[in-house]
Amino acid sequence: MDLGDEQLNQRIADGMSRVEENLREEIQRGERFLHEKAMHLAAAGGKRFRPLMALLASEFGERPGNEEVINAATAVEMVHMATLYHDDVMDEANRRRGVDSANARWGNSVAILAGDALLAHSTRLMSTLGMSTVRKFSDTFEELVTGQMRETIGAGEANPVEHYRKVIWEKTAVLIALPSYLGATHAGAPAEHAESLERLGGALGMIFQIIDDIIDIFSESTESGKTPGTDLREGVFTLPVLYALEHDSAAAQELRGMLSGALTADADVEKALELIKQTDGRERALADVDSYRRQVVAELDRLPAGPANEALRRLTSATVERVG
Repeated sequence: MDLGDEQLNQRIADGMSRVEENLREEIQRGERFLHEKAMHLAAAGGKRFRPLMALLASEFGERPGNEEVINAATAVEMVHMATLYHDDVMDEANRRRGVDSANARWGNSVAILAGDALLAHSTRLMSTLGMSTVRKFSDTFEELVTGQMRETIGAGEANPVEHYRKVIWEKTAVLIALPSYLGATHAGAPAEHAESLERLGGALGMIFQIIDDIIDIFSESTESGKTPGTDLREGVFTLPVLYALEHDSAAAQELRGMLSGALTADADVEKALELIKQTDGRERALADVDSYRRQVVAELDRLPAGPANEALRRLTSATVERVG
């Protein structure tokens, strides 16, 4: 996307190219039979949103886009890809980024080991950045695993909405907060700016995931490129669904009856989607998005003005506007 400043656009584009090159060089270390599998998702592409956040955050320091920033951005992206390999095994997914998932192509064992290889590569890069960065990665990875375990065991007696928020914070938001912090830190930004960018990244991560969940329910497949109700088919109740279930209406009551079991028939999924649209689930989820958007803006107001600040405002607006 256009970040609003020609010179910034060029610096970020150059930095993203360096991350991509670094990513491929690092993964291709070692035996060919190993890096072929670990390169599978990297070669399929992806948004590279986390490296973008690291590079933008580095603009608040004296050494934007330096080698340490590139290594940090690359390491975070490899951790992200590793979680995708492992998620696909757990979810028994067949497709990822428009190609066969690694587990569908080579089996679960190979997919898990490919993810582990990415974690090994990421750890090597972390070691070049100092012990404080290694500790930050370690704390973040612990949160990622906690979020996956929290989702796997379910809400239990906990409030379902609060459970959902914790899961997406731990599974998604922390891995956007991390590159925001590291990009600023390794560019020499003041600690208070790095911490502000970390909070900003976390809030933006929450927006990103909730918007994805709204799109899954309320967008046509021609608009989103995805089959509506994918999460429902997988038995995953996201924020708009959880809010819909809380609604005091006949539609919500019927929905609660339908969602007591798995939805496998297309007609049942379509019926559930129609019932959700008759509740306030979308409006309440969007209210949460607006709350996190205000958190992002508050952090940006604390940070120095300039092209990177304006770019992050544009990025936030573009993320929110995806929902239409």
